[in-house]
Amino acid sequence: MRTVRESVLDVLRARGITTVFGNPGSTELPMLKRFPEDFRYVLGLQEAVVVGMADGFALASRSTSLVNLHTGPGTGNAMGAILNARANRTPMVVTAGQQVRAMLTMEALLSNPQATLLPQPAVKWAYEPPRPADVPAALARAVQIAETPPHGPVFLSLPMDDFDAELTEAEDLAGRAAAARRITHAAAPDAATVTALADRISRARSAVLVVGDDVDASGAWDAVLALAEHTGLPVWAAPVAARVSFPRSHPQFRGDLAPAIGPLGRQLAGHDLVVVIGAPVFRYYPYVPGSHLPEGTELVLLTRDAEEAARAPLGDAVVADLALTVRALAERLPAAGAGAPAPHEQVRFPESADGVLTPLAALTAIAQGAPENTLWVNESPSNVPQFHEATRISAPDSYLFSAGGGLGFGAAAAVGAQLGAPDRPVVCVIGDGSIHYAVQALWTAAAYKVPVTFVVLSNAKYAILHWFAQLEHAQGAPGLDIPGLDITAVADGYGVRTHRAQGAGELTKLVRDAAAQQDGPVLIDVPVTTELPSL
Repeated sequence: MRTVRESVLDVLRARGITTVFGNPGSTELPMLKRFPEDFRYVLGLQEAVVVGMADGFALASRSTSLVNLHTGPGTGNAMGAILNARANRTPMVVTAGQQVRAMLTMEALLSNPQATLLPQPAVKWAYEPPRPADVPAALARAVQIAETPPHGPVFLSLPMDDFDAELTEAEDLAGRAAAARRITHAAAPDAATVTALADRISRARSAVLVVGDDVDASGAWDAVLALAEHTGLPVWAAPVAARVSFPRSHPQFRGDLAPAIGPLGRQLAGHDLVVVIGAPVFRYYPYVPGSHLPEGTELVLLTRDAEEAARAPLGDAVVADLALTVRALAERLPAAGAGAPAPHEQVRFPESADGVLTPLAALTAIAQGAPENTLWVNESPSNVPQFHEATRISAPDSYLFSAGGGLGFGAAAAVGAQLGAPDRPVVCVIGDGSIHYAVQALWTAAAYKVPVTFVVLSNAKYAILHWFAQLEHAQGAPGLDIPGLDITAVADGYGVRTHRAQGAGELTKLVRDAAAQQDGPVLIDVPVTTELPSL
């Protein structure tokens, strides 16, 4: 008779999930024993880093990732990263070991007494199978839920004595059948709805497109680009974009909308119809009051997420597959006449200050050294405008940033992204504050020889918090500066090759050399000045 462990491994094989990200504890060892040769185990030194790596892996590989955590404490350590994965809409199955069933009632050491409550509401589904025989089918169901739009993490609590339990032939076949199921998610829009929206766009005096993360994530990049070029409409990026969903070098691209109500409304002045594609309406923070839209302006949201449509504060919505909807819309709209909108004037920043590189100067040097097909991971929150100004990313699947607002994503996600897309160079631009939220990822990169190029922009402060302190009139708040950090010494201790760059030319060369090699990670520390964003 076959065991639950054997059936679980077959479920994972059937779903193409053979990489496990984990930090094992005693309750996980029964699942991992006799680990098969066709699987890969990627060890992280802390659970939030483990989830962050799985997050980057899933996003870069367009697949579902698997995480193995240590009962309640490990899940607790990982919660911030799971929240980020939820915001990133990452298909991810998070498993956690549980005490043996015979000792759950007495809540013996390492029992997770309410295992399914702990990860909520960060996960789409949380479950502990009632019988060992239910584990394979529950795992298959978890994968299906994670892959159902909107994608997101799910959670399974698995008692440690389940894996050696034997299955009857019928139970084994039930697990195989559940794993073999395939569900296609491609909801086509109603023809009348598309026609009505096309008529609305045609009647508009000045319509505008706003694109969000799900354009890139859902594979609708080409369709949206074709729609924009067919209609000649200007295109904005939705606020706090975690992905690039429209070529930033395109003449119709206008830039990023502000993440605040009043400023965003003013940016859309002059437009009487806003068509939002694949973005929440809108991702606001901080609170700056004002009108959501200019007076007389209407909004329509195209989304795969019914909850996102429901919680939008204004406008109509169409819930359907983005690529199908956009292609159908383009077929019903007339081609633009001559005279496309003039290119958006890019924001300019100072280029040097007292011999220390400004963020823009450093990022420009980094971009000049990075290969054309670079997959960028960014976690330098105060320098996002400068990053986009320097890189002008114009290809799909080329940019990852956390949509969740919590730090700790960048370094870990970069390692996972390189494992998920090994044929692409990965360059991680990260602040000296941000990297210490997941600094243990450097060990995994070194131990597995993952050739990520980490570029740390060092200004010895949480610059984004200085900006918020100004905005919120909270000057004098403690804990905003972090002097005395030496990231190269830390990285050296983890076995990562390090450099400290002083000039733009040296930085460009270091990035070019690091991105061209396959011998493991390289970390480049570069001191920069502080420039605070503006709304």
